[in-house]
Amino acid sequence: MSENPPERDQKQVAIACQGGGSHTAFTAGVLDELLGADLDIDIVGFSGTSGGAICAALAWYGREHPEHNPGDLLLDFWAAMAAKQPTQYATNAWVQGILQLQRLGYPVPEVSPDQLPKTVREQDDLRRILERLVDFDTVPDLVEGDAPVLLISAIDVLSGDFRLFREDKLSPETILASTAEPSLFQAVEVGGNYYWDGLFAKNPPIQAFSTTEGVCDPDEVWVIKINPQHRDRVPKRLDGINDRRNELSGNLSLNTEAGFVEQVNEWIEKGYLPDRYTTTDIRRIRLTKNLDWHTKLDRDPQFIETLIEDGRKNARTFLSGLETR
Repeated sequence: MSENPPERDQKQVAIACQGGGSHTAFTAGVLDELLGADLDIDIVGFSGTSGGAICAALAWYGREHPEHNPGDLLLDFWAAMAAKQPTQYATNAWVQGILQLQRLGYPVPEVSPDQLPKTVREQDDLRRILERLVDFDTVPDLVEGDAPVLLISAIDVLSGDFRLFREDKLSPETILASTAEPSLFQAVEVGGNYYWDGLFAKNPPIQAFSTTEGVCDPDEVWVIKINPQHRDRVPKRLDGINDRRNELSGNLSLNTEAGFVEQVNEWIEKGYLPDRYTTTDIRRIRLTKNLDWHTKLDRDPQFIETLIEDGRKNARTFLSGLETR
């Protein structure tokens, strides 16, 4: 949707990462494959929400920092998140057991995250992992020049306003704000405002690549999609209904964002807009495994590794499709 677009030697691509807890280990595998491939493209931006925001931030930082590699950072992050210690593995099994009871309709106690000190410790653990992998003090130097844009989605708890944190605001707080799922984590304060998980806002940001001032409008947006769009049958059991509700709510903002871009593309193709406007194609790399929503909190090492490898495989299939176009 560019107006008076500059001459381009390479196709300009932005990568948008949908959120979905542990399922975004799939995103890490996709990004590892995409960013390690020899592609004749110019990556002009990353965006992400929740777990997708973490992957997008690590990919952006790994590409821009001369001493890091995005694939290594992504794999190191998920290795650190996997429940490998006995206490971690026991906690993971307990969480999965509680969620299994809940999805089957059994009553389980509901407690605010603010009443559970453990949730604070988990946020602190995530902060420590991020600070170990990312030297946030170097970020101001990395945003100079032609660095790709980074868009991290969150929602202001009190005002309900949508917020995009840009690459120059990259910090542990801005990432944690996008990952603060309200039933699990406390709201995160950034600049005097309190934020929750970006799943309530843009999951992931797509439209902003074409409408935000100072952001390069890409030729294509590659969406790494976690939540399935289609199912073969109407769910009857309570657990199946809950799974489908989670999928539909996770896709709502993505479909709205993509629908806007695709509508403008149609207007351009029909000649309703001046010739100076250009289209932005949206392509999707989908998680194809049939997974229950409660596994978004599953940190089993084998499960995470399976998702990473599935991401690599689906990325290779996606790239093969580009070569045949």
